[in-house]
Amino acid sequence: MKGWFDAFRYDGGPTLYSFNNRTAVTGDVTLITFLTIFSTLYVAFLIIFPGIRKERFTTFFAVTLSLFVGATILVTLFGSAWHVATASIVSTYRAFSTDKLSSNIGVYVGLRHVNITLQASGGHNWTSDIDFNEQFLWINSDQMGDSFREAMVRGLPFPILTVAEYFTMGQEGLSWGGQYRAAGYYAIIMLWTSFSVWILMNLMLIVVPRYGAVLMTTCGFLLLATACGYFGLLPETPLVVHIEGSTLHFSFGWCYWLVLIAGSICLLSGVIITVLEIIFPHSFSTILEVDYDTPYDRHIIIEDSRGRRFQKKRSSNSKLEEPVGIGTKILRRLSSKTREEKPHDLLPNSHIQNFELGAKSNWSYPHSQDNIHRSISQESITSPRNLPTIHRVIPRPDKMQEVSMW
Repeated sequence: MKGWFDAFRYDGGPTLYSFNNRTAVTGDVTLITFLTIFSTLYVAFLIIFPGIRKERFTTFFAVTLSLFVGATILVTLFGSAWHVATASIVSTYRAFSTDKLSSNIGVYVGLRHVNITLQASGGHNWTSDIDFNEQFLWINSDQMGDSFREAMVRGLPFPILTVAEYFTMGQEGLSWGGQYRAAGYYAIIMLWTSFSVWILMNLMLIVVPRYGAVLMTTCGFLLLATACGYFGLLPETPLVVHIEGSTLHFSFGWCYWLVLIAGSICLLSGVIITVLEIIFPHSFSTILEVDYDTPYDRHIIIEDSRGRRFQKKRSSNSKLEEPVGIGTKILRRLSSKTREEKPHDLLPNSHIQNFELGAKSNWSYPHSQDNIHRSISQESITSPRNLPTIHRVIPRPDKMQEVSMW
């Protein structure tokens, strides 16, 4: 047990932890969280995707685009790469010092903060532990100045303080910090609006896909407006940081290009789907719909309604377009005559059939032309000799059916 407790100890002293134990800034942890959530959802979808048998392409495209746009909005909201600049410099490590430090410095401007990194590139022993990543917030108008003063009290390296000072200056037209803050402020509003439209887009893709396509177009338009607005609100005089002969020139970072690409794809896809829905109604469908492949599926209901309308239209057209010539009338009468004579096949050669009405029976003939129904009262049929004799005349094809009664 002696070797176990003596590990990493020298001359009886405490254990020496000679490695760096730094934690990442808040923005990086947030990005990792959002990327993990959306990656987990997309991997779960890819696992179940082989089991999809219908609407494979539209379902894969809709899910992929939706997760990509949602992740883009949340990642760029908290990202630190809207406007970036990197350079290799040789500068003093602290003020009033003659020691020079070879390092790589990077400035990453976000929507509500700026990250400044400094990493030594020399081979000296005393510079091997120089690896800084400092974040300066400007959520409030005076927060950047307060953060700069705290950094000077903490004794941060001179290159980091030099870059931070450019963002705190607000006099004599050198208001880069205020202009970056204004650009980030309006970009945040547009991105949160895009996120709310993105949520509605997902709901409409499940309930009414054609409305989801319209909201997809709206979301793409808002993302493009975010990129264009951020570009327009940047300082008119570009920020150039000078550090002992080295300069930092800023350019757009991956957050800006990601928003621009996501907005373009979303807008183009929404326009294409909307146009297809106008030309071919109810053609866009995914398996994510609420009533998909059930008796309440909109496609099944639409097909049933179309079939019923077609049957009604066909029956009405057949009645209207049927020929009404003399030959057709004769054939109709012959067919009706045949149907009426079927019960009287027992007397094929008789043209007049006599029958008597029994007692307590009311008799009427519905084939009268004036539709007047006559009945025989109970008193007229009390005696057998008063019973009337009915003569039924079988009509010829070219004459109307006549019924006479005495």
